Amino acid sequence: MIFAAAEHQGPIDGVLLHLHGAMVVESYEDGEGELLARLRQKLGPEVPIVVTLDLHANVTQAMADNASALIAFRTYPHVDMYERAWQGARLLERAMQGKVRPKTVIARRPMIYGLDRGRTQQGPMAELIARGAALEEAGDALAVSICAGFSRANIRDVGPSVTVTVDMTRGDARPHGQAVAEEFMDHAWTTRDYQSFTLLSVAQAVARAKEGKPGDKPLIVADYTDNPGGGGYGDATAFLKGLVEAGVESVAFHAICDPDAVIAGINAGLGTETTLSLGGKTDPAMGGGPLTLTGEVTHLTTGRFIAHGPMGGGVERDYGPSMVFRVGGIDIIVITNNGQAVDLGQFTSLGIDPTRYTTVAVKSMQHFRAAFEPIAREVILVDTGALCSELYTPELFDKVRRPVWPLDPI
Repeated sequence: MIFAAAEHQGPIDGVLLHLHGAMVVESYEDGEGELLARLRQKLGPEVPIVVTLDLHANVTQAMADNASALIAFRTYPHVDMYERAWQGARLLERAMQGKVRPKTVIARRPMIYGLDRGRTQQGPMAELIARGAALEEAGDALAVSICAGFSRANIRDVGPSVTVTVDMTRGDARPHGQAVAEEFMDHAWTTRDYQSFTLLSVAQAVARAKEGKPGDKPLIVADYTDNPGGGGYGDATAFLKGLVEAGVESVAFHAICDPDAVIAGINAGLGTETTLSLGGKTDPAMGGGPLTLTGEVTHLTTGRFIAHGPMGGGVERDYGPSMVFRVGGIDIIVITNNGQAVDLGQFTSLGIDPTRYTTVAVKSMQHFRAAFEPIAREVILVDTGALCSELYTPELFDKVRRPVWPLDPI
């Protein structure tokens, strides 16, 4: 679609693309690099191409060479997508008017992860973002983007990066920009061990949930390792199993992705007590196998609603046919289309007010915080042993460039 537009809607004066930056397809490890290289070939060297990116982009040399400017999000949870789009649009406008000639340089280091996995509340990521914004404000760079990388990608160029977009109408722009990028990446390398989060075991998280009392604000428990936003299957059952076996009351659980269970619940009907096989069907080794549970189907919906939270933007979400399955004191949301919990509407659209529960469980690493941290008495993260576990071993990363930290003693 993009190439057809470039070929048939010309002449093209400029391009503004909103990409993610960690696309991997079967035929190309660097999906966006290939896209941009082909687009550059079609449009020629002079047409400005401005790209916005997720700050978890695995930015490659090909992406930097073929995009005039790369502009990454500066918040995680990502609540500045609108602002970055306008930053890109303003830069593209100046480039099309001939006021600036943007060129992007890149610096990287032999590391799979770092920068606190992109957390922007504190630490090295926040420090570098602030320094980059100051350089932009002072006119020393058109854009400075710090990307923590998408560390679970088994590709050659996985890992953090810093890109600096400079104005080539200034004679010393390129070496100055490269020096800034290298200095910033030196800081990322030096702080590569920094980590602001702690993962609890299932038993520890269940024990914390049992401490809740009626009337408390909810304890938010995030299943870090079954995060659909990171590639998790969304059907890990280890934490749910722990809650059920411990008889924890007043729990709202989002979610188990299990289309077959939803169909079985629909067939059973509203208000009906039924026994379902729930979750754990994609790969039982990743976070627990199916649970056979008896409960009541209390709500059924299409799974469509408008998300109005900090990451929602008034956009419709569609999780497919969805239900609430009540087992003891636990209201389990079961969905058809996989997705992490980022909006209160994922509960309220199913008749659940998460503020009225003692414990609210979500499957997410960090994005949930934008909507759920404001309603929480406390937030904890649980490791259920699912696909997004913090495991970095050579057999899991057999395509990555070597030597690389933490696989090699660099």
